[in-house]
Amino acid sequence: MIEANNLQKSFKLYHQPSDRLKEILLRRPFHNRHHALQDVSFRVENGETLGIIGRNGAGKSTLLKILNGVLLPDTGSLHSSGKVTGLLELGTGFDMSMNGEKNIYTNGLLIGMSREELDARHDDIIAFSELGKFINEPLRTYSSGMVMRLAFSIAIHANPDIFLVDEALSVGDGHFQQKCMRKIREFRANGGSIIFVSHDLNAVKMLCDRVIVLSDGKVAKDSDPETAANFYYQILGNEEVSEEDTVVERGYGNHHAEITSVTAMGETSQCEILASGDTLLLTISITAWEDIPDLTAGLTLRDRFGQDIFGTNTHFMEKPLSMSRGDEIVVRFHVPMMVAPGKYTVSIALHEGADHTRICYHWWDNAARFEVSGIRGTHFIGVCQLNPSVEFLAPPEVTNDTAQQS
Repeated sequence: MIEANNLQKSFKLYHQPSDRLKEILLRRPFHNRHHALQDVSFRVENGETLGIIGRNGAGKSTLLKILNGVLLPDTGSLHSSGKVTGLLELGTGFDMSMNGEKNIYTNGLLIGMSREELDARHDDIIAFSELGKFINEPLRTYSSGMVMRLAFSIAIHANPDIFLVDEALSVGDGHFQQKCMRKIREFRANGGSIIFVSHDLNAVKMLCDRVIVLSDGKVAKDSDPETAANFYYQILGNEEVSEEDTVVERGYGNHHAEITSVTAMGETSQCEILASGDTLLLTISITAWEDIPDLTAGLTLRDRFGQDIFGTNTHFMEKPLSMSRGDEIVVRFHVPMMVAPGKYTVSIALHEGADHTRICYHWWDNAARFEVSGIRGTHFIGVCQLNPSVEFLAPPEVTNDTAQQS
């Protein structure tokens, strides 16, 4: 368990280096105060995973450094009931001139492992990192992905009670990221607490039980992952939001164009329940209240866990759309639902260009719901049907030449 109460942290910002000297000599301030964290409070129970999201500069890294003991808060208190270990900024705690082998010991000792523990887990750390012979090379020759492999392997083998993970995990190849995610899930299943900072909202929604949105150093939202992600989308859409805004069913935007209705039904079933393999007809009615020369209509499908399954829009599909003030139009997407049975939601967005982060006219979250029940065609395992083909081939004939070569 880890609990933070009213954490505050600020830094002095000087316009130029000489201002520091002026401040000492003249005994008056020549700096501005940047408040990185303001009254941040939360509690993470054993076995719980807390996600932290927010724009760059929101205070995420500062908070993790305080939780890991790298920084001290100006005011507030922090209590934990176990050992805290973190995978923070890439390269933290490493000597780039030493090889990986020696860094296992120097970094391990820094994060609280004893030499006996390091001796006992030495081989497991190297094996998990998959660095092989490169473990004897200096870290300055490593790629960022190789440094991340070593850092994660040391941190997770420290057997912490609370594990802190930031964007360093996003560095490296997909195979090792998946391996790390499996290890994190195993750690959580054994009762470990995790604080996970990431810009990957899909990963946050899949991994976390609860999510905090930080904005300007304050806790702007503390809720379930789906609600927190939607709140964060609103921040990215440059909208002024409040707690009251987040409960408005019709979402947000400047409403220069407005979604007036959304229906989702199967092309064959003509209702909200369709078979896997049937085509989803997603019908969107739009009214323009201003002249809009560049309008994009988009959709995002999510499963019952809030994971994004698929998204597209008319910009990606190269179907340009413009509307004049007072115009009404119906946009219909035809989406083959080659997905597993389950309940799904659809969110709709009207915006300019490729995405909603510049100008968002209207975002309607969970605008429609539908259910995929049963599978039409070949059965499959997983979240989607990829329509594979298979063939059976005779083994190659063995000739005298190939036999001699072997």
